[in-house]
Amino acid sequence: MDEIKKIRQEIDKIDDKILELLTKRANLAIRIGKIKKKSLLQTYAPERERAIIERLLSKNKGPFPNSSLKLIYREIFSVSRSLEEPLKIACLGPLATFTHLAAIKQFGSSAIYLPEESIKAVFDAVSRDRAHYGVVPIENSTEGVVSYTLDMFMDFDLYISGEIMLEINHNLLSISGDRTKIKRIYSHPQATAQCRRWLEKNMPGIEIIEATSTARAAELASRDPEGAAIAGDLAAQYYDLEFVERHIEDFKDNYTRFLVISKTMVPRTGKDKTSLMLSLKDRPGALHDLLSPFKEQKINLTKIESRPSKTKAWQYIFFIDLEGHVEDIKVKKALKKVRDICIDFKILGSYPRHD
Repeated sequence: MDEIKKIRQEIDKIDDKILELLTKRANLAIRIGKIKKKSLLQTYAPERERAIIERLLSKNKGPFPNSSLKLIYREIFSVSRSLEEPLKIACLGPLATFTHLAAIKQFGSSAIYLPEESIKAVFDAVSRDRAHYGVVPIENSTEGVVSYTLDMFMDFDLYISGEIMLEINHNLLSISGDRTKIKRIYSHPQATAQCRRWLEKNMPGIEIIEATSTARAAELASRDPEGAAIAGDLAAQYYDLEFVERHIEDFKDNYTRFLVISKTMVPRTGKDKTSLMLSLKDRPGALHDLLSPFKEQKINLTKIESRPSKTKAWQYIFFIDLEGHVEDIKVKKALKKVRDICIDFKILGSYPRHD
């Protein structure tokens, strides 16, 4: 016992030193915040945060895991930003949705989160300066692209300033946690689709009632003794629900990609992605001519989606994701050629790509 007491005394000394250093770091962050305010610079600097994390991970020799180190520094960054200026983040609400969880993953627990009723409302909040940033879903690994989010880039003049990858784990939740008492299930259509096989096998004949979000489904279930909800862990905590069954998604590698939207472009980090929105003249070989400059510069295209333009029948808007930043020389060369053959061309943003 004396040996444990001695080790704990050493830990106490280390904790005192950590607190001292955190206080010193916070004071420096406040100084930077004042300089940024005078120079009209953005509080949030994802390129700087990424550089800090990569530098620390390269020095980490264990046994402290890299994943935990990232989580700790996410919160340090979040608190530091709040000392400079509390960030307001609009996200698809109500609170406890997967979008809210993705926003916390990006901005930490010290940001102010504004739940919005729709994806359009998130874009509107950022556009009208009610929020510094917005977080919206863009695609799921099993269900594909969220078309409505793409459409919003045609209506709003905003940029993509980051992306978030979140593993989606669905649970069946209820007040009692007793499966035999369930007569109806509240669920968002995407969640229902991602759990279809499990529901058909384990809850045949049970009515599925559509909800506007997984959090809304949990809220409805919290007021219905015979109801259940398909939702995440965070929703279970927020609405005080019991787990009937954990991880009921059909595919275990189930991820959703979210976008961070803002009014400003992000500086390059060296590990970036660029998103474009463009339209082409309807002629033979147009798509070939669009793709050729990227092949010439050996630029990898990670995504191509098309959406109706809404202005002319059978005319389409293309959304393209590519590796690199608009300030990279080879990206500049490719985009110069692409721009020349487009009717409309817009850079939606260059931003740090998810590891």
